[in-house]
Amino acid sequence: MRDQDVEPTGVIDAHIHLFDPSRKQGVPWPDKSEAVLYQPALPPRYEQIARPHGVVGAIAVECSPWLADNDWLAELVERSPTMLGFVGNLQPESPGFRADLDRLHRNPRFLGIRCGNLWGRDLHAAIESAAFVEGLRILSEHELVLETANQDAPLIEAALRISDRVPSLRIVLDHLPNASMPVDKNERARVDANLRELAQRPQTYAKGSEIVHRVRGRLPLNAGAYRETLDRIWNLFGEDRILYGSDWPNSDTVASYAHLFSVARGYLQTRSKNAQLKFFRNNSRAVYRWTARTPEQAG
Repeated sequence: MRDQDVEPTGVIDAHIHLFDPSRKQGVPWPDKSEAVLYQPALPPRYEQIARPHGVVGAIAVECSPWLADNDWLAELVERSPTMLGFVGNLQPESPGFRADLDRLHRNPRFLGIRCGNLWGRDLHAAIESAAFVEGLRILSEHELVLETANQDAPLIEAALRISDRVPSLRIVLDHLPNASMPVDKNERARVDANLRELAQRPQTYAKGSEIVHRVRGRLPLNAGAYRETLDRIWNLFGEDRILYGSDWPNSDTVASYAHLFSVARGYLQTRSKNAQLKFFRNNSRAVYRWTARTPEQAG
């Protein structure tokens, strides 16, 4: 067996979602009609699925627009040592943003916020707001992360404009392998130029989440089918600024955790052992600055 074929250990999954539809207040997502997703997605269930693949820690990304759910998620993460931290949901332009951010930031597990094409919001339009930009400056002053999802041409352009206005802000581009790209050649060239420019910014990272997805109606479960897209991202951002995320349990609507991890691992086998360590572990620490809670996470 080659050195690159060894199963990764000490893996940090930088993108999972936690929710519980059985709560009295229910959940804003997923909907009851989503049979695969509409069940409790809590740490014990995740650990049972992910630990066989060498996963020792995870970062929960808020999937609810309800302000109070930041606190619900914070309490859940605190009770679960596998959870290294969480990315919350706050609106930077809201009058109470600073107070809410200060309150959440007192929790060492709080790592940042998520904005993008979610919950009817438009990051491309929001960047025109002075209050929104000021909120992002405050986020940067707190040394917290901004995550953007789900990627398309306007969102990628918005991330670049945010980086222009708040250069010190660390930005994570979620789900870049499954970005919605324009068909028009000129529009695609503009997106590519924006990505190249973003890749030149050392504060910008690409998350290798949603690697497995449907391609022209098919669902490939081999790394080779995604190699061209992943090579392009890797060549742009380099081995120091791309990191692993599963998107569990949303990923269950596409493929099992075992399948998606196998594809990610299969692609990384073409890279050095050091590059694998960065992708599966070290780069998440670099961007989120998480603190280990277990000896396995400390490495």
